[in-house]
Amino acid sequence: MPLTDPAAIKALLEETRTIAMIGASDRPDRASYRVMAMLQGHGYRVIPVNPQITGEHVHGEYIFRDLSQIGEPIDMVDIFRRSDAAGAAVDEAIASGARSVWMQLGVIDEAAAARAEAAGLKVVMDRCPAIEIPRLGVAPVS
Repeated sequence: MPLTDPAAIKALLEETRTIAMIGASDRPDRASYRVMAMLQGHGYRVIPVNPQITGEHVHGEYIFRDLSQIGEPIDMVDIFRRSDAAGAAVDEAIASGARSVWMQLGVIDEAAAARAEAAGLKVVMDRCPAIEIPRLGVAPVS
């Protein structure tokens, strides 16, 4: 079961340092652009992933094609994709050795969540960290 307990979600956010954001955008009108900036402002290292704009930069970070290119440990994979594309992103997160996956508001894939949990990853689904961090009082990452 995905995490729903506020204390468990807060603990996950507190132990996370590096977030890979699948579906990151370089367009200021997109939610992923704003959420990435908020997460960076809170002290997280956010690595953008988007095959359509690979090699570009957003908020000072190089945009990777996929998680396998990153080459450093990933604590959390934040998925900004439609629900029907979330499964592939979760499988990529599992293969990358990430410790958790976070499916954004409206992103729901029970089968993918079950695969991630079976592989030992923590899962949050249908929530946004930019909402949860202030709601739960998560201190800035130091």
